[in-house]
Amino acid sequence: MEPDVSADVAEGAGQPGPEEIEWWLAAVADGRVSRDAADRWAGRWLLDDELRWDELSLWALGLLFGIDLPAGPGGPYLHDEAQVREWLAEFRRRRGR
Repeated sequence: MEPDVSADVAEGAGQPGPEEIEWWLAAVADGRVSRDAADRWAGRWLLDDELRWDELSLWALGLLFGIDLPAGPGGPYLHDEAQVREWLAEFRRRRGR
C-alpha cells in the first residue's frame, strides 16, 4: 500500500511504522517523491516530542529529515542518489528484509 503523499499528514494520520518509513526512503531513491516532500513528512513525525520510536525508525527518520539539504549554494544535494539507495538497502538489511 502506498501512502497518499498528497494528503496533509498532520490530519488524522497515525504514527508511521517501519513499512511506511521504508516506503518513503524507497520513493526518494526511485524519484517518486521529491526530497522536499520527504523532508517535510519526516520532520512532522520526528519533531513530535510525544511519539516514541524504535532505534531503526528513528535512524531512518533522521536521514529523511534533511534529505533535501544542498551541499552548497546552488549545488547538488549533500547526500547523493547512491547514498540514499545505500540507506534504503541498510534499512532493509536491518529490518531483515
